[in-house]
Amino acid sequence: DTPNAFEADLRSHSGHHDADHLVRRLAGVSANLVEWLVDVAGVELTLIDTYRHVGHSVHRLHAPPDRRGVTLLNGLHRAVAERDIPIAFGNPVRELIVEAGQVIGAVTEGTRGERARIGADAVVMAVNGFGGTRDLLHRFCPAAAGAGYAGAPGSEGEAIVWGEAVGAGFGNLGAYQAHASLAYPHGVLVTWTVVEKGGLVVDAQGCRFGDETLGYSAFADLAFTRPEPFFVIYDDRIADLVASRQPDFGELVRLGGSIAADTAQRLAERIGVNPAALTQTLADAAKAATGKASDRFGRRDWGLGRLEGRLRATRVAPAVLHTQGGVMIDEDARVLRPDGTIVPGLFAGGGAAVGISGLTGSAGYVSGNGLLAALGLGFIAGRAAATQSMSTAYGRNLIAGINFI
Repeated sequence: DTPNAFEADLRSHSGHHDADHLVRRLAGVSANLVEWLVDVAGVELTLIDTYRHVGHSVHRLHAPPDRRGVTLLNGLHRAVAERDIPIAFGNPVRELIVEAGQVIGAVTEGTRGERARIGADAVVMAVNGFGGTRDLLHRFCPAAAGAGYAGAPGSEGEAIVWGEAVGAGFGNLGAYQAHASLAYPHGVLVTWTVVEKGGLVVDAQGCRFGDETLGYSAFADLAFTRPEPFFVIYDDRIADLVASRQPDFGELVRLGGSIAADTAQRLAERIGVNPAALTQTLADAAKAATGKASDRFGRRDWGLGRLEGRLRATRVAPAVLHTQGGVMIDEDARVLRPDGTIVPGLFAGGGAAVGISGLTGSAGYVSGNGLLAALGLGFIAGRAAATQSMSTAYGRNLIAGINFI
């Protein structure tokens, strides 16, 4: 793998967008980021070499061994605690402090409603996006505004509000990451590995309606335009393989979120779709998976091949996970005005900043883009903010409202 190869993969999916300058920067820093997380911060990460998620031409995704975000966050929190760096939980930031056009701190609110002014030489906005605020979704991402939301509840769009207040520019506000398979009613994300290993997605009639290998984000846009319910169809082989490697999916199966049947007819009856339609759907998919016919939707990768043996189904719904647009930043994560000049003292990362997943919609999202923006821009912003702080007399830094999930 190389930075150039990673950059090419990102651009092939996102196309031209408002943050083209950040694509090369983030691709270039990604290897150093992983090494720093492991060697300096002590976070346990492993290379995922058993499959490649959509958008990646080589194995490059890294994750904790259990694939859980909470494990990553716990590792980061442990690294902070070991260095005696204070985190003030329960003290939400309410506004930025600005003097003469420069951000010099933030106003926080305590548990009893008391306000405190905290001065800082550099402020990093890490408050995620605006997926949790329906009004902002209607304003910037109307195609996804009616969908369910499965992201961090604290993603309320403060970066938009604060950015507008200081005259910041914005970019890619119409882009978002979605997921086509939020288990219903369990609320657990059904990993797209189930599909990548050969699973299908069908509608309320038992029919496929697109190429599932578009990826969980792009495929969600197809689902947004159709009536629910939807079902992921797979077999025991896929269920056992994925459950053995991804505990959350295994727990979903144990909780009854995977309905099994020996035949397509019986499975259709159990989930309430048209038996003839589901039977034909599976037959057509089997021909495509075995090379006996081309797939009408253009799917070419069938993972383990045709579905066989006992079949399974999980009811799912599409949902928005997080927005991919935000305040415009430069290559050092400094917030910019529309004319390209910097907003002194203010940095941004994660969902607060402009993303690299395209101008609009979810098709430009490549697996890992959210964490690349959170951790990669955090890595960049932290160093740039520290450099700025060390040039002042006291060296005070503030990360406003950490909330990147």
